[in-house]
Amino acid sequence: MASGTIRYWAAAKSAAGIAEERYEAMTLADALDGARARHTARADFARVLSRSSYLVDGDPVGKRAHETVRLSEGGTVEVLPPFAGGSA
Repeated sequence: MASGTIRYWAAAKSAAGIAEERYEAMTLADALDGARARHTARADFARVLSRSSYLVDGDPVGKRAHETVRLSEGGTVEVLPPFAGGSA
């Protein structure tokens, strides 16, 4: 199990109610599942995550399945919601 930081930007930060939090997970999917579980009281959070793109340790995840994206010890996941055109 790896530990690191999830950073929320723009609408993701607003939906989470925080700028960053720790993860304890092996994959991006696990980290996002944990974040969803921690923020169930925040109505828009899961929706914003579903529309966001991600950087893991500075590398774009793109269309890779989140279950296949391994997280590193001390790593960083950046949650980037759509910044323009439409709502996040």
